Amino acid sequence: MKWTICHLALAAVAFAFTANPVTVKAADKDIVDTAVEAGSFNTLAAALQAAGLVDTLKGEGPFTVFAPTDEAFAQLPDGTVESLLKPENKSKLVGILTYHVVAGEVPSGQVVKMKTASTVNGQRVDIDANDGSVSIDGAKVVKADIQCSNGVIHVVDSVLMPSQDSIVATAKDAGAFNTLLAAAKAAGLAEALAGKGPYTVFAPTDDAFAKLPEGTVQQLLKPENRQQLAAILKYHVVSGRVYSDQALKAGEADTLEGPAVQIQSTNGKAMVNDAQLLKTDLDASNGVIHVIDSVLMPPKAEKTGAVGQHAPVIYVGIQQPSARCPLSK
Repeated sequence: MKWTICHLALAAVAFAFTANPVTVKAADKDIVDTAVEAGSFNTLAAALQAAGLVDTLKGEGPFTVFAPTDEAFAQLPDGTVESLLKPENKSKLVGILTYHVVAGEVPSGQVVKMKTASTVNGQRVDIDANDGSVSIDGAKVVKADIQCSNGVIHVVDSVLMPSQDSIVATAKDAGAFNTLLAAAKAAGLAEALAGKGPYTVFAPTDDAFAKLPEGTVQQLLKPENRQQLAAILKYHVVSGRVYSDQALKAGEADTLEGPAVQIQSTNGKAMVNDAQLLKTDLDASNGVIHVIDSVLMPPKAEKTGAVGQHAPVIYVGIQQPSARCPLSK
């Protein structure tokens, strides 16, 4: 996650847009009609049509669109656009296009003061204003503040790509969550965490699990302890996509297990209960991952000494899973 702080004066350099008669007329047209009339967004227009998003972006809004040019789409690997336009790939195309859209009208002067922006896709884009230019996830803004009747267009020179991998796939690719993935599979939660979501996962590393008393993990992975393992894992999961700044501002978050975890900054370190946040805001297609250095234990586990030095035995009497939660298996 980028934390660039920008000076307001940068807006005049990075987002300069020369007023002319075309600009005046564009304000009377919606985002789609403005893009079509410009003549350099034919691929974007075709993609919006295939994704069934034309009516949405012709609606009341307002919207802010980071619009890739035809040249931007041409930079994608051969066959990518053709594949995305196929009916069977509609959901993937929708995910990509909505990653270019922010709800509300965000003019350039406001963009340069932002570090991130939440997209209609659900994931965030990173904003970097530096050296007289502005980029969105690395795509350079080449023209900005094209006013439309239902929002504003900022033109970018590359197609923005959201994460296509689920929480499970993202954790697997990282290579540092083998124990967590094995535990999720043993608890019957892996399929749910690869599902629609969205979820926020405070993910303990393999080193975090290794800090537990000897034998604890092996005991938890036994089939007869599946319910207890599921309860521990659900104590690491929050419903919805909650980014680190939102979590710190809230101060706590209710977990799928029931009890809330406490989130705060202590001595310059961001903490979840007694676990330190090592890395935050890892986007996945169905949520976000925050990496922690210790395994979180639900309050009832602590009361029964489940993780005590002399008690690798699993705790009992946990809260029954909610039937409404897809992770309650």
